[in-house]
Amino acid sequence: MAAVNQIDINELERLKQAGPVLLLDVRTDAEVERGVIAGATHIPLHLLPTRYTELKPDAITVIYCQSGGRSAQACGWLGDQGFEKVFNLQGGVTAWSREGLPLATLG
Repeated sequence: MAAVNQIDINELERLKQAGPVLLLDVRTDAEVERGVIAGATHIPLHLLPTRYTELKPDAITVIYCQSGGRSAQACGWLGDQGFEKVFNLQGGVTAWSREGLPLATLG
């Protein structure tokens, strides 16, 4: 599996200020109903192999889940598919919420 690039919330904010970033939420539907990071696209991890063609391989993509484990798997898998600019958000939504940052509703 491809190496996983890790970033934290501060690095995510810097990336977003520098240009467009695709946020990819790989949590379950039930988890997403509790809130997402604003602007996120939702593709549950188990559907990524059938839906990854919806993503742009050359886009800067930051993937997150609840705590960082499933998103790390997604980063590695997408790296194996030729995605070179994928980053795992360390701590996921848990870290985001711990920083007091807001969650939005999807859609």
